[in-house]
This record gives sequence, structure tokens and C-alpha cells, in this order.
Amino acid sequence: MNKIEKIVYDMVKNSPAIKFALRNIYQMFFDLLPTPQNYSINPIDAKENFFFGFHDRSPFSADEKLMLANHTTIPLRMPQAGEALELGYFDFADGKMGDFHKIAESHAWNYHKGCRLQWLDKSHIIFNTAVNGKVCANISSLDGTITGILPAGIDTVSEDGLWATSFSYERLNILMPGYGYEGATDNGHLDSMVPAETGLSLINTQTGDTTLIASLKDLCDMVEGEDVSDYKHFVTHTEFSPDGRYISFLHRWIGNDYRRRYSRLGVYDRQTGEISFMPTTGMVSHYVWNGNGKIIAYCSVKEGDAHVMFDVRTRDYKALCLGRLNVDGHQSMVSENEFITDTYPDRHRMASLYRINIENDSYDKIAYVHSPKKFQTKDFRKHIACDLHPRVSPSGQYVCFDSVLTGVRSLCVMSLKH
Repeated sequence: MNKIEKIVYDMVKNSPAIKFALRNIYQMFFDLLPTPQNYSINPIDAKENFFFGFHDRSPFSADEKLMLANHTTIPLRMPQAGEALELGYFDFADGKMGDFHKIAESHAWNYHKGCRLQWLDKSHIIFNTAVNGKVCANISSLDGTITGILPAGIDTVSEDGLWATSFSYERLNILMPGYGYEGATDNGHLDSMVPAETGLSLINTQTGDTTLIASLKDLCDMVEGEDVSDYKHFVTHTEFSPDGRYISFLHRWIGNDYRRRYSRLGVYDRQTGEISFMPTTGMVSHYVWNGNGKIIAYCSVKEGDAHVMFDVRTRDYKALCLGRLNVDGHQSMVSENEFITDTYPDRHRMASLYRINIENDSYDKIAYVHSPKKFQTKDFRKHIACDLHPRVSPSGQYVCFDSVLTGVRSLCVMSLKH
């Protein structure tokens, strides 16, 4: 972003409705100019009408021979209650996606986080769906045999596959449209601003036993310096640390008019039961774990907005590429010292992928791809946009991302070799 764009962004970043409206008007003027050419450091393999979803889970199997994917079968609009999303995997070799093998269907999904399809172990997957309108999670073998059903929707699974995080997708669908599931319920206590009955939960994937580890009432009471009980609170964007000790999450609250939204990054210590919050200043959008003790998040700190690396034990932090890479993005680790992040479409409707070196505090653009106007979210309650959501393979050799560079929502893979 240039200086003027950054000033305007800072004024509206906590207001989803206004932010979308101003961006859409601004981009209209640049539609009169020629569209820049797509760029990438290596060829991009794209499969149209497929996508994966969020950046916090990798679709690659541990041996990088299979790659999970979602297959859309509806026109470009928000999914309606009960509509199916096909899910399965591609054969993957030499940087190319081969045949697609359908495993199952989900009836609880969205364009940004899919149905939370992810690997449970090397031969099983887990994903959200809805049965008779109620959100649940299915565990399936790769041949489509359902081997387990959890009583609630899941968000992320621990590295050992034994635990999953959960929160109310019904509540999320109302307070952050485009990230919940239309027509699916899970007792989100929508009549309460800060219910004590829902919040951040932990599910045993073998037994289905569910424990509420932080209620929204508890989290609201932990906001220091002001009373925010007149806002509607919710939890989203949860992750386990690689060693499984910590669960990170975003605690958000929003006004009834959707004009002001606040976020903070929380960390629950499973050993001590304590919750701490990183020293951000009102905005946290996306993050990823960098090793067992560090998180990289795009957020506001006292120095400004940046990708910031936090030590969760000490709460010390370092702002990365401060003042130079000042755009929101979704991070995925390449190694302990490097990560990939994306950007939203700029004034020319072009989205970027960057590779950031933490040690050198430097970055390089590795892709620049077009996002046609028809994929622009015109109403924040109908969030049809296609974010790149980069996801790096276990070896760090490939990056998988969603894109509309062909004019169709597509699942893409590119080699990271220079």
C-alpha cells in the first residue's frame, strides 16, 4: 500500500462494511487502466473448480504424494443451506496434480475455510458437515468409509491427531459472514452478547468428549481497561502449537451495527490452564506458529501494523519488514526462518505472494496474479472473494494456493525453487 492507501486503511480496518465499500469504489477507477500481466517465479499448475481453503492447514500428505482438495459444483454465489461440497484428494508428483479421487461430501462449508478438511493421520481425514441441519465433524478413511463422528464442528487438529479445537460456527456465521455455515446450527446462544455456555472448546477425536476451556463470558471479563460487554463476542482462527502444549485463538467482539470490530490474539496453555494475550493494539487478522514458542501474526502493535513475531512465553515481539510490507496477509512457514504470505487484490485487482526471510528482515515477490472483478465481495455478508491462502508443503519445496487467475476459482501449485 502507498502512504495514502495506508492512511485510509488505518481509518477503516476495524469496520468490515466500510472497508469493503471503499475498496470496491477505489478499484473501479483503476478498471479503466490495462491489467498488469500475471507473474510467477515458476510455472503454476491450476485445477479449475477446486480450492482448499484457509492457510493454517496443509493439504499435502506427509510424503507429498497426495493433496486434499474441495470441488465446487455450484455457480459463483454463496452456498445455500444443505448444498454439497465434494471433497477428496489429488495424486501429486513432480509438482503436478494428477487424478482427483472423491472421498465424501460436506453440507457445511464456505469459500474461505472450506469444510475444514484436513489430515487426521496418514490414512484418515476429518471435515465438518451438517446432519439434519446440525454441525458435526466426520472422520473418514481415504476410501470414504466413515470411521467416526464428532458431536460438533472442528477447527484444527493437533499434530498427534488426538485433539481438535471447536467453537460455534452458527455464531461465527452471524458475526463474521462467510466463515460459518448457512442454515447449520450448533447452539451458538445468539440471543446473548457474551454467553457463558459457548466459546473455545477442546474435543477428544477418539471419544468425542468435549470440554469448554474458555467461555465468551470469561474472555470478555479478561479485557482490561474497559467494559466491552455491550459488544457481541466470538472465537475464531484457532491453532495448536507444533508440540501440542498451546492453543492459540482470536477473541473478537463487534458492535450491533458491524461498524467496529476488535481482535486480540490469545494463547491457552494446556499444562497450566492459563490464558495470556499478546500485546497487540486492537487488530489481529491472521497468524501461524513458527516453532513451539513463536507466532507470526499480521496485527497492530505500538510501532504500527506489520507481520509480527511473538514469543508466547515472554510476550516479547519483533515487527518484520516494518513500514515496507504493510499489507495484511495469510502466513505459511517454509522453514523456521522463512514464510510465505499473500496480499488481497490491490488497486489493479492483482494479488501477490511474498517470501519473507526473518533473519534478514527482507522479502521477495514470488507471484503476482489477477483477481477478476466478478470475484469481488460487494456485500460483506456475501463473502465470495478468493484469497490466495498460501500453504507450503512439508518439505518446503512447493506452495499451494487458491486463485482465480484463469477466471475460475482454482487450486494452484507452484515450485518454490529459484
